[in-house]
Amino acid sequence: MRQSYLFRLLLLSTLSTLSACSQDFLVETDPNAVSVNDYYQSENDVQLAVNGVYQSLRNNNALAENSGLFSEERSDNTGRNDNQSNAGEPFQFNDFSVLPGNTYLKAHWLALYQIVTRANQVLAGMEAVSFAKPETKTQYQAEVKFIRALAYFHLVRKWGDVPLVTKPLLSDAVSASTFREKKETVYAQIVADLTDVIASPLPDVQPLAQKGRVSKVAGNALLGQVYLTMATTLDAANRTANLNQAKTYLTAAYAKRSFGLLKEIPYADVFDVSKKSTNAEIIFQIVYRQGDPVYSSSIAVNNQAQGETINSLKVTTGAGGNVKADLVKEYEDGDVRKDFSIKYANAANVKDYFITKFRDASAGATTNGYGGNDWILIRYADVMLLLAETNLYLGDEAAAIALLDQVRDRAKLPPYAVAKTNATYAAKYPTLKLAILHERRVELAFENHRWFDLLRFFTPTEAVAYFQAKPQADYGTAKVSNFGPKDYYFPIPADEVKLNPTKMYQNPGY
Repeated sequence: MRQSYLFRLLLLSTLSTLSACSQDFLVETDPNAVSVNDYYQSENDVQLAVNGVYQSLRNNNALAENSGLFSEERSDNTGRNDNQSNAGEPFQFNDFSVLPGNTYLKAHWLALYQIVTRANQVLAGMEAVSFAKPETKTQYQAEVKFIRALAYFHLVRKWGDVPLVTKPLLSDAVSASTFREKKETVYAQIVADLTDVIASPLPDVQPLAQKGRVSKVAGNALLGQVYLTMATTLDAANRTANLNQAKTYLTAAYAKRSFGLLKEIPYADVFDVSKKSTNAEIIFQIVYRQGDPVYSSSIAVNNQAQGETINSLKVTTGAGGNVKADLVKEYEDGDVRKDFSIKYANAANVKDYFITKFRDASAGATTNGYGGNDWILIRYADVMLLLAETNLYLGDEAAAIALLDQVRDRAKLPPYAVAKTNATYAAKYPTLKLAILHERRVELAFENHRWFDLLRFFTPTEAVAYFQAKPQADYGTAKVSNFGPKDYYFPIPADEVKLNPTKMYQNPGY
């Protein structure tokens, strides 16, 4: 009998290992060098294996800087107008026509489960090792559990019910584990993992030499977002309890910031390559190495349009990172984030906006475009707006507005009380809820948050109405009218369903 692609990953007998000095955890060695059964002999072996779990985040089919196809291109921020390249499969995501056999979708599923597989292997393997200090083991466990929780948070939001595996599987256990677990159970495991992170001896903030590693602040921030997502997308009976938990953990993260008001950190500084390790707003990032042909960042050059040099010194010939007219019109007059994040390209084959938020046009990146951008997964403006959203749902509008206004103040925009007296603003965002959603859109554009925001803010029925109200002319070649209730989730990859159509049942509409 054929084995599913997912559970082939769960049976991997090898583990990528990385060197372990400072940010050298970026560097991968031969992934087929050592059998897992023989690998774990010392604390150093565990450290290298933990680094291998971090390395799995850097897969662009997983959660790395070029993974926007599976989130941002699913939203109304960006996409692609080319419906021919690569058999038209990438176009399906923004066109809401994804098929279960889409090979990009399957690659994303596999990459997320590779993260889970590595995490499970390390957690089990370190049990065979004696540690000089018990807290060292607990720290490693916390780092790995955070990453596993992050992977499952993406899986459960993108597919709903998914297989839940928390230990390495022997061949005789694969069949019994090949089934979709209810999303409520998946969320419970995510909460359990992140609760262990927060209770661990990890530092609140990682020191400079360890940037890119998990901290307690990251654990609090992610757990707060998880509870907020549960409150808005799961059983309404637990809504208030989950909202209160979200407030607790988001507040704990916010309280640990090393700055006063958000405006103390200029918006451009958040994405400045020269300040990426010391910027107080960044909570958790995937680290890239400037100038390195293998471990450098490519997002700046990938987004650059022909005839432009703002992102990179490398000459490009394409249209750059797509920006939908729907998003361009979302920016208010005077918003400093617009000119930093997007630019109009005049090249004859472009004549459109492209993404400029991620830049490295320094000599260190060379004319090959080997950028030094880190990929930011969690930052304080995100936490503040999540906390504003939570406070709104709990009935504390004053607290919500205070946080919203901090973000607007940094963007050189008037406070909410003034903005809502503007007829245009009031017509577009008639409620505080929509004002917060708007602020998240322009603050976090192209950072892969928009799709998940839409899932939290709207029920499936409301999301359909929201998308289908958009003018097609502002959406591009992809058909916004294609969006329907089924698109709340991705289809389960066809190869997984075929193995067990009953236990690996397909999502409705596919």
